[in-house]
Amino acid sequence: MSAPTTDHDLHRLPALDAVRVIGALAVVGHHVGFATGANTGDTGLGSWLSRLDVGVAVFFVLSGFLLFRPYAHSLATGRRSPSTRRYLWRRATRILPAYWLTVVVCLLVLPQNQPASAGDWWRHLTLAQIYEPRQLRHGLSQTWSLATEAAFYLLLPLLAALLLRRRWRPGRSTVLVVAAGVAITAGWVALMGFGLLDLGLHTMWLPSYAGWFGAGMALATVHVALRTGTGERWRWLDDLGAAPLACWSVALAALAVATTPIVGPRDLAEPTAAEFGLKMALYALVAVMVVLPVAFGPATRTKAVLGGAVGRWLGRVSYGLFLWHPFVLEGVYIIGDRPNFSGDTGEIFLLTVAGGLVLAALSYYAVERPFQRWNGPRPRRRPSTTENQSTVTAATAAN
Repeated sequence: MSAPTTDHDLHRLPALDAVRVIGALAVVGHHVGFATGANTGDTGLGSWLSRLDVGVAVFFVLSGFLLFRPYAHSLATGRRSPSTRRYLWRRATRILPAYWLTVVVCLLVLPQNQPASAGDWWRHLTLAQIYEPRQLRHGLSQTWSLATEAAFYLLLPLLAALLLRRRWRPGRSTVLVVAAGVAITAGWVALMGFGLLDLGLHTMWLPSYAGWFGAGMALATVHVALRTGTGERWRWLDDLGAAPLACWSVALAALAVATTPIVGPRDLAEPTAAEFGLKMALYALVAVMVVLPVAFGPATRTKAVLGGAVGRWLGRVSYGLFLWHPFVLEGVYIIGDRPNFSGDTGEIFLLTVAGGLVLAALSYYAVERPFQRWNGPRPRRRPSTTENQSTVTAATAAN
């Protein structure tokens, strides 16, 4: 049986910062492919670009993993569960200031949004834009996934209480988490198939993606079990994590299947419920296989590279890249007076990434980091060992 690791080993996985960048760049590629018309072209590149929205699945699996892990760890080690009030406050200060800045700039600056109505303002500022049809404004189309994540953030403390209960039983909890996520998404897709839900609207709501968040939460439960010496049955995941090329080959193969018409059209036409459900399943496999070799297994050269200074910095600004790249992409077309669905895909991608990283860095240093520092712990006295552990656990929820 492997020996339990230290709290530092359990709570800090710097290589995962680079996985956020992979997800963000995938989303950028998807949007650039749409803007240049490549997504619906006859080339093989277009079919791949059209499915790079798989980056959203990577984000959701990561969120499930990172945010559920402190709850599983507190139960496994007999420590107090993270404070719900502090967790929600940290989530709000982590995502809202930079997001609100993006909303203000997009609604005020982009000519396609003029004039922005009062409804546009309150829906986007409150992350309610996905609950009515066709309410996503220019430069803010990607924020549907952030609104979905926000719903998950709000429900997570309740989900943790329901799924983990009071006794640490990692095998039971893992099965329960996976079963609940799959059942919710499958039931939601079935309702769309029966025509009781709108494929154009309800595919953005949280139940559609319960399976993705559940996959991340299940990985978190197993990870805690392995690192606390209570999950020897899951040792094979560490063995699999030691083979990143094998994992990423599986992810690439699953994505290749998704590039075919089997998961629906590549344009804005709505898929059938069956196509949407299959897409959710394939994207879940891709995301899990991308995250697994970074979160599990021994220290490897791959993890060292991903967790290096460049990877960590890109991870810090990846949220800003996600927020700002549609604004930059719109600006490239406005400033260059380019017609819609035209342009060189590679050139537009590089311009969008470059401009997005500049705005992301400005957002990080001027908005995100000050709020993170302001919201950080400020102990007035030397804490006890127990208090130190509680602080580490709570801080992880903000990762």
